[in-house]
Amino acid sequence: MKQLTLLMSIILGLTLAQSAVAGDASITGTIKFDGSVPTMKVIKMNADPKCVANNKGKEVRAESLVMGEGQTVANIFVSIKSGLADGATYETPTTPVVVDQLGCRYIPHVVAAMKGQTVQIKNSDGTLHNVHGLPKTNKEFNVAMPAFKKQIEKKFDQVESPFKVKCDVHPWMAGYVAVMEHPYFAVSGVDGKYTIKGLDAGDYEVEMWHEKLGTQTVKVTVAAGEAKTQDFTLKKPGAVSLNAVMIVK
Repeated sequence: MKQLTLLMSIILGLTLAQSAVAGDASITGTIKFDGSVPTMKVIKMNADPKCVANNKGKEVRAESLVMGEGQTVANIFVSIKSGLADGATYETPTTPVVVDQLGCRYIPHVVAAMKGQTVQIKNSDGTLHNVHGLPKTNKEFNVAMPAFKKQIEKKFDQVESPFKVKCDVHPWMAGYVAVMEHPYFAVSGVDGKYTIKGLDAGDYEVEMWHEKLGTQTVKVTVAAGEAKTQDFTLKKPGAVSLNAVMIVK
C-alpha cells in the first residue's frame, strides 16, 4: 500500500511539474481585407416593426463581411487544425456560449463551442423568431421562438466546422456555430484581432475561416512562452459576391 501511495505521489508530482511549464505559448494576429470594399446594401426590416424599433433608428447591413477602420475584418473563426498532443482530452466548459437575437440579428454573428457545451440562444426582440440550424454532421434543428419564449439551449456531440443558423421568419438573419474538440480557437473582433492562448511549444496548423471567402491554413511554430504573431489577409475572388457589407467604426 505504501509503495502504491508513493507511486501515485510521484505520478502526481510529475504531472504538476509538466503542467507548470506547459501551455504558456500563444498565437495572435490581425486579419485584414485587401481590395476595394464591396457595395453596401441596407437591410429592409419594415415588415416587422419590432426589428426596426430594436435597432433604435440605426441602419443595418448584412454581416457577410464586417469591417473596421483600416479594413480589419470581424467574425473570422481561427482555430488550431493540427499539432495538439495525440490522445489529449479537454474538459467541457460549464459556462454556456450565448447567442442573442436582438434587432433581428444574431449577436455574436459567429460563435464556437466545445463538444457537449451548452449553446444558449436568447430572444430579446419580443417578436417571433425561428431558429433553424443547418449542421451537416450534427443533427439539424428547427425551433420556433415566439415573443414569450426567451431562450432555448442546444448541445452538439460531434466536431463540426462553422454551420449556418438562420431565421425562417426574417430571411436576412444568419449566424454560424462551430463545434470543437479542444479550446484552442478564437473569433476576431471588429479590430481584426484574435488570440489563441494556452498552447504548448510545438508546430501547429492554424486555420482561418470566413463564411464567404473560405479558409486559409498556415503552419506556425511556437516556443515555450512565446507570443507568436500570425496575420491573415483576405481577398475577394472574382466569383464571390460580397454585395452586402457592414462597416463598423
